[in-house]
Amino acid sequence: MRELLGGKGANLAEMTKVGLPVPPGFTVTTEACRAFYAGGRVLPEGLLDQVAAAMQALEAEKDQKFGDPKQPLLVSVRSGSVTSMPGMMDTILNLGLNDETVQGLAEATNNPRFAYDCYRRLIQMYGNVVLGIESFLFERELHRMKEAFRFAEERDVTVEGWKSLIEQYKKLIVSHARVPFPQNVYEQLEKAIEAVFRSWNNQRAIFYRKVHQIPDDQGTAVNIQAMVFGNMGDDCGTGVLFTRNPSTGEKALFGEFLSNAQGEDIVAGIRTPLPIERLDRELPDVFAQLARTAEQLERHYKDMQDIEFTVEKQKLFILQTRNGKRTAQAAVKIAVQLVQEGILTKEEALQRIEMSHLDQLLHRAIDTSAELDVLASGLPASPGAATGQAVFDADTAEQWAKAGKRVILVRSETTPEDIHGVLAAEGVLTSRGGMTSHAAVVARGMGKPCVCGCETLRIDGSSFTAGERTVREGDWISIDGATGRVINGVIALKEAEISPELAQLLAWADEVRKLRVLTNADNPEDARKAREFGAEGIGLCRTEHMFFGSDRLPVVQSMILAETAEERAEALAKLLPMQQEDFEGLFRAMDGLPVTIRLLDPPLHEFLPNLEELLQRSIRLSLLEKWGAADGGVSRSALEALPVAAAQGEDSAVTVAAEKAKLEQWIRKVRSLQEANPMLGQRGCRLGIVFPEIYEMQAEAIFRAAVKCLAEGVRVVPEVMIPLVGHVNELIAMRKLIDRVAGRILGEAESGLAYRVGTMIEVPRAALTASQIALHADFFSFGTNDLTQMTFGYSRDDAEGKFLTHYVEHKLLPHNPFQTIDAEGVGQLIVWATEQGRAAKPDLKAGVCGEHGGDKQSIFFCHKAGLDYVSCSPYRVPLARIAAAQAQLALGDKKRDK
Repeated sequence: MRELLGGKGANLAEMTKVGLPVPPGFTVTTEACRAFYAGGRVLPEGLLDQVAAAMQALEAEKDQKFGDPKQPLLVSVRSGSVTSMPGMMDTILNLGLNDETVQGLAEATNNPRFAYDCYRRLIQMYGNVVLGIESFLFERELHRMKEAFRFAEERDVTVEGWKSLIEQYKKLIVSHARVPFPQNVYEQLEKAIEAVFRSWNNQRAIFYRKVHQIPDDQGTAVNIQAMVFGNMGDDCGTGVLFTRNPSTGEKALFGEFLSNAQGEDIVAGIRTPLPIERLDRELPDVFAQLARTAEQLERHYKDMQDIEFTVEKQKLFILQTRNGKRTAQAAVKIAVQLVQEGILTKEEALQRIEMSHLDQLLHRAIDTSAELDVLASGLPASPGAATGQAVFDADTAEQWAKAGKRVILVRSETTPEDIHGVLAAEGVLTSRGGMTSHAAVVARGMGKPCVCGCETLRIDGSSFTAGERTVREGDWISIDGATGRVINGVIALKEAEISPELAQLLAWADEVRKLRVLTNADNPEDARKAREFGAEGIGLCRTEHMFFGSDRLPVVQSMILAETAEERAEALAKLLPMQQEDFEGLFRAMDGLPVTIRLLDPPLHEFLPNLEELLQRSIRLSLLEKWGAADGGVSRSALEALPVAAAQGEDSAVTVAAEKAKLEQWIRKVRSLQEANPMLGQRGCRLGIVFPEIYEMQAEAIFRAAVKCLAEGVRVVPEVMIPLVGHVNELIAMRKLIDRVAGRILGEAESGLAYRVGTMIEVPRAALTASQIALHADFFSFGTNDLTQMTFGYSRDDAEGKFLTHYVEHKLLPHNPFQTIDAEGVGQLIVWATEQGRAAKPDLKAGVCGEHGGDKQSIFFCHKAGLDYVSCSPYRVPLARIAAAQAQLALGDKKRDK
C-alpha cells in the first residue's frame, strides 16, 4: 500500500504486522495530501474528525491522553512520500507539550530536565516548520543561553537553562510570527499536519524530485506516532543503522549512535555520533536485538535496509526502515551478494540496479603515485575523488558551477536547503556530522565524493583553517571520499576499473539481454576502453572528429580553400594516409567486431576560422601596410607582435602583402561557405555528392586499412555509413561510389572481404520513405540527435539554452527529447522506418547511435521497437548492457516483436 501510505507508513505498518517493536500510531494518506492541494491548501472536510478518532485509539493503546496535564501523550508528526526523499520534507517531534503537560511529563518521568528539553525542541521545530521562522534565530538564542549559564554542551544544560530558553523562544515566535506558541494541543496537531503537507512543495523537495525524476503528483503521507525518547538519560539514545556498508557494500552492520539524544540530532549532524559498535559495549542486549532485527528486515525486504531506531530506558524501538541509499559500488556488490546468499535471483538482482548508480559507477580515484599535501582527515562518507575550488555556501557553488568552474562545497554541515549546491559541486566536505548525516546520505545518492566530520577544520565564513594553514574561497583543494583525506591543491585522478562484482552482474545481463550494445568511438583509445567495458563493436565513428588535430587542420583547410580539382586532390592525397592510419587503429582495437564508419558530416565552415576574426586580422594588416609605406618598412618584431597569421620571409612589406592576400582568399571562402542554417545545409551526403573526391578518399582509406589489417591477421568487419540521406537517389549515388572504390582496392588485394553499406536515418523524409531506401542499404542507424532536431524543428543548442528547460519545468514536455527519445513523435518515425525497411529487406539491421543509446528509457523503447542494437559512449556501455537486460525482463519478447 505504498502508493497510499507512503514508503514510511507502509513499512511501519508491515513491521507492526510482523511483531517488531514499533511505536504505535497511524497514517494520514497521500490521498489527503492531494486533496489538500486540490482544495487550495486546506485540509479536506472530515479529516480532523478522523484524526481525532485515531488519536483516541492511540490514547487507549498507550494509556495516556493527548493534552492531559498528568499523563500526557506526545506524538511525532513525520512526512513519508511514496518514493524515498530523505531530509527533503519536514518533521515535528514532541508534539502535545504545553506549559501544563510539560510539568506532567516531568513528574511522570521524574526527570524535569528531560521534559523541558523536549519542550524547547518542540517550540523550535514548530516555530521553524509551521511558522517559517529561520532556524538560525533559535540557534542564536541557544548559544546565548549556553554562554550566559556557562554550559559547554547541550548535555550540560540544567532544567533552569531550558526554562530560560523556552521563554526566549516564545518571545521569538511572537516577535517574528505575530502569534503566540499554541497551548491547545489539537491546534498544534492540525497545524503540524498542514505544515508537512506544505513541505511536499518546498523548494528543496521540488528540486530533489526534479533531480531524481519523482512525479510531483505523488504527494506525501503524514505519520503520527507515539513518541519514544532517546534523551531521557545515558541508558537511552538514538541511531541510524544500515544492514550493510552503504559506501562499500561490505556485509557488516554499519551505523552510528548517540546516547541521550533525539533522532534529529544525529541526522542533522549537530553532534558527531559514535560508531554503532559502541552500542554493543554500552548496551549489549539492545545491540543483539538490533542485529537480529536488522537481519530479519533485510531478508523480509530482500534488500539492504536503512533503519532508524531509538532506545528508551534500554528498550529498543524501530522508528523506520527503508531500502538504504548506497553508492554505485555498494549497489553492485550488494546485488551480487544477495544472489550468492540465495536472497535474490539473478534476474531480481539485475532489476534492482538503478541506472543513476551505473551512470556514477566509474568514480575517479586518486593516482597512488601522486605526492599529496594532506591538510586534514575526516570520515570517508562517499567514495570517489574530486578536485575543485573551495566555496562555502550552496548558492555560490551553483553560480560558480554554472560559470564552468569546478567547486568543492565546504560546510560545517549541510542541510536540506543546500541540495542545489551539493548537486553543483564536484564533492562535499563538512567539519561536523557522521557517516549517516544529511551530507553523507545525499552525496552517496548523487554519486558525489564526500568527506564528513572533519573536526580539525575550523570554518569561518569564507575560509577554513586546518592546523596552521588557511584555505580561502577560490583556493583549490581535493578530497578523497574513499579515505577521508582533505588535500591541498589540484591532484591527478585516474579512471576506475570494472570490479569483479560489476563484471559478474554484466555477465548475468549479457545472458538475458537481446539488444546488442555497441559504442561511439572516434579513436583507438576510446575503442579499446569501450571493448574493456563489453562493447560489441563500434556503432558510430564520426570521421569529422579526426580532422581537428593541429597536424591535420591545415591540410583540411587547404582542401577547402582549393580553387581547382587538382589543388583539392593534392590536399586529399595528404589526408589519405592519415585516415588510413586512423581506421587501422580502430580495426585492430575491434578485432573481429563490426566498425561502423560514418563518412564526413560537418558543415565545411566549421574547419575555417571565424569570419569576424579574419576581418579583424585584415584590418590590422591594412594598418601595417600604411605604416610600412609611411616609414619605409615595418620591423619584423612589429609584425609578429600583432595577432596575424604567421609571418614568412625577411622582407616585411612582402610578408604583409602575402598575408593580406592569403587572408582575403580565406575571407572569400568563408563567406562563400556561410549558410543561413548550416545544420540543414551542405553537409553529410550532400557534401559527398557535390565533392565526390572527399568520400572517395575516405572509402579508399577504409578499404586500404582493411586490407593491411587482414594481412596482419586482424579480423575486419567494416561498415560504411552514408550520413543525412533524405532521398533514395542520394544513397544510390553514394553506394555506387563506395562499391566502385571497394572493387578497386579489394579486387587488387583479392581479399574476399565482406563489407556493408548503410545509412544514418536522421531526416524525417528518410524515415517515411524507408521502404525505398532499404533496397539499397544493408543497415539503418538512427541518428536520434538530428532526427529529434528535424522532427521537432528545434535547434538543439538554441533550444537547450533558451526554452527547453522551461518547457520541461512547466510540464509542456515530459522530458528533454535530446536526453530521452520522444516515443510519441520521433519514436513513431523510428518504428515506421524499421517496419517498412524490413518489409522491403527482412534481414535489415537497425539500431540507434545517437546519445539516446545510453539512456535507460530510450533503451527500453529500442527494445520494444525491435531494434538490433544501441550505440553509446564508452563509459555508458555497462549502463546500456544492464538496461538492455532490464528491458528484456520487463517487456519480454512479445512486446519486442510488435
